[in-house]
Amino acid sequence: MMKELLTLLRTGNWRALVASFLYFDTGFTVWLLYGPLAPYMIKTLGLTPAEQGFLVAVPVLAAAILRVAMGNLYQTMDGRWLALGGIALSAIPPLFLLFYPLAPSFSLLIVLGILLGVGGASFAVALPMAGSNYPAKVQGTVLGIAAAGNIGAVLDGFLFPPLAAQFGWAHATAAALPLLALAGVIMFFWGKDNAPKSGHVGQALASFAATLAGLAFLAVATPLGWLGLHGKAALLMLPVFGVLLAGSVLPQRYRLALRERDTWVIILIYSITFGGFVGMSSYISLLLVSLYHLPKIEAGMLMALFAFTGAMLRPLGGMLADRVSGVIALRWFLGGIALTDAAFALWTPSPTVAVALLLFLYACFGLGNGATFQLVPLRWPLKTGIMTGIIGAAGGIGGFYLPVILGIAKEETGTYHLGFACFALLATTALGLVLAMRRHWLPWARHEVAAPDAVSPPALQNAAAISD
Repeated sequence: MMKELLTLLRTGNWRALVASFLYFDTGFTVWLLYGPLAPYMIKTLGLTPAEQGFLVAVPVLAAAILRVAMGNLYQTMDGRWLALGGIALSAIPPLFLLFYPLAPSFSLLIVLGILLGVGGASFAVALPMAGSNYPAKVQGTVLGIAAAGNIGAVLDGFLFPPLAAQFGWAHATAAALPLLALAGVIMFFWGKDNAPKSGHVGQALASFAATLAGLAFLAVATPLGWLGLHGKAALLMLPVFGVLLAGSVLPQRYRLALRERDTWVIILIYSITFGGFVGMSSYISLLLVSLYHLPKIEAGMLMALFAFTGAMLRPLGGMLADRVSGVIALRWFLGGIALTDAAFALWTPSPTVAVALLLFLYACFGLGNGATFQLVPLRWPLKTGIMTGIIGAAGGIGGFYLPVILGIAKEETGTYHLGFACFALLATTALGLVLAMRRHWLPWARHEVAAPDAVSPPALQNAAAISD
């Protein structure tokens, strides 16, 4: 397999692939910064379980919405420069916390969490940029390698809890800065974007800035009740407000893409596979400390183990999908997610059994992520950048709801069973849809016929390629 992988890497620009991987890897590390530090942070903030879930979920939601804005921006400008800008924005929270002389308030941490989301939004740039340097027949494997930047969550678990115990959680965040600097240097010298561009850079940049500022306001205003909702209902409605904000400033081509049935099915699948991975990674330290009373550092190490499992298996999911198609592979991965969630919904396993189940769950997340994005460039060869942003956003929204719903379930019932039951039902629904769509998807997923997006009339192709 290693010889086959090396041969594959020689079919394109491997330096550009490495740059994309490191960009996504460090962005992912910064994105999930709050997760392993949350047990330290809540000691000084005095938050309820629902507020704890909201705090770690805000960067996840921010990345979800910003992925659409960055995907739109990527369609108009060189991804290399966009990546460098994203790295600079991602460095602001750790720099601020390093030098801020006071204890940060909850609202301030929410605003900084929005900026952390820029790191997670790197997905919408790193993946299509990596794919643009390789032929279509190896997209599943290449995108799987680039997206294995999920391994950044491993650094979170290993790196930040010990530093927080030694220097305090705010100063521990500064450990992300050398990683971001390394990614910036490699991206500057090795990054390359061969994707076609269209639209207006100025309009796309203004949309991104408006989305970023609007999200910061919404994330602070919603829990304070400024928008007319209060308590848990306000927390659950934040993604709706965020989507409405993003939709108001984005071009028509995104709204056109949402009219397709396949878009919504793959959105649901990715909100479960990637949303499960990132949402669980942001909450797993809190869950293990609350449920099994594990030491904070040990909980962080387990987070690293789980994240490593999911991240390393993502390329394998893409390779398997290249061989048998993502349609067939997803049946097994979604089934595994549904069964594991159902197990946690029915009873609280012992710590040893729980670790085994969570390893299996993360394996299914990682394999499912790779298999899902094998389908995207095949189904939408003319709009891969746009669809990467939309579907990636759905994954982030799924990741927002996971910690929030688990926190609410814990606060209302005293256990996490109801939260896991909700996720088991969603995974089962997605599995049923994949089985129902199998006959329609397999021909283009196996390269037997061109996908509908590739054979649409020229007028429709042009309409999809230009902004308002």
